[in-house]
Amino acid sequence: MKIELLTVGKTTDAYLLSGIEVYVNRLKHYVPFQLTELKDLKNTRTLTEEQVKEKEGALIMKHVANGDWVILLDEKGKQPTSVRFSEQLSGYMLRGLKKVIFVIGGPYGFSQEVYERANEKISLSKMTFSHQMVRLFFVEQVYRAMTIRKGEPYHHE
Repeated sequence: MKIELLTVGKTTDAYLLSGIEVYVNRLKHYVPFQLTELKDLKNTRTLTEEQVKEKEGALIMKHVANGDWVILLDEKGKQPTSVRFSEQLSGYMLRGLKKVIFVIGGPYGFSQEVYERANEKISLSKMTFSHQMVRLFFVEQVYRAMTIRKGEPYHHE
């Protein structure tokens, strides 16, 4: 199974890029992992929030194939523990899913089309974080899930 993190926009802060790189490199020992950054929209000042979501949604939908399992990182999603998240990833592997795509949208969330295409929604917290920080938090959680699966001492309960 391949795991992809699909994001709208680039990570620009050096300290976040450095942290993301650490965990992406660690993940290579466990699972094929890819971070894909879709380009930010240009000239959005004249667009409504809904128009921005629609345009970002179209970019996301172009990247998603029919057989992909799509999980949105969304404030209204379920909040699994790290152990439960690890169990979910194991379940996807056992089901034979070829590709699981986790999606971090833009600042206004997702278009209706993207919500309708999604197989699941998860949330990392009830708190709000910048989209750039969420990328680091999420890749760390995928790494943590992989170490839990392998029984390695990274995660403590």
